[in-house]
Amino acid sequence: MKTLILLASLLVSHFLTYAQEPNQGITITVTVPNVTSSEGEVLFGLYDENTFMKSAPIKTGKSTIVEGTAKVTFTNIPEGVFAISCFHDVNGNYTMDFEPNRMPKENYGVSNNNMSYGPPIWNDAKFEVKTENLDLEIRM
Repeated sequence: MKTLILLASLLVSHFLTYAQEPNQGITITVTVPNVTSSEGEVLFGLYDENTFMKSAPIKTGKSTIVEGTAKVTFTNIPEGVFAISCFHDVNGNYTMDFEPNRMPKENYGVSNNNMSYGPPIWNDAKFEVKTENLDLEIRM
């Protein structure tokens, strides 16, 4: 009888522990299929509305370039609204370089691939993270 009670207690505690485990978040995999050279790396930033084009990303990633493709995975992303930007850091200085007229020297892209003149706009780049993992493609 003691063994049965012990087994039942362990089973109940297992289910209670499992039910209290926090949501591990969503995985976002980003692929850039059109990198123009294999020099340097592609650097990625994941932003929320408060940080997009204003401050450091909430998560970063980088990728080597293999046959013109760069790929990064962001893990443990909570539900919410986010945007991703990336650029091809050809010279490895971890900074996007600009011409004297403020035009980018290095190729870049943003989520949703809406490339207009001027800096990227939050409403054009944002996407929603719900309960499913995401696979995104960003073109430079």
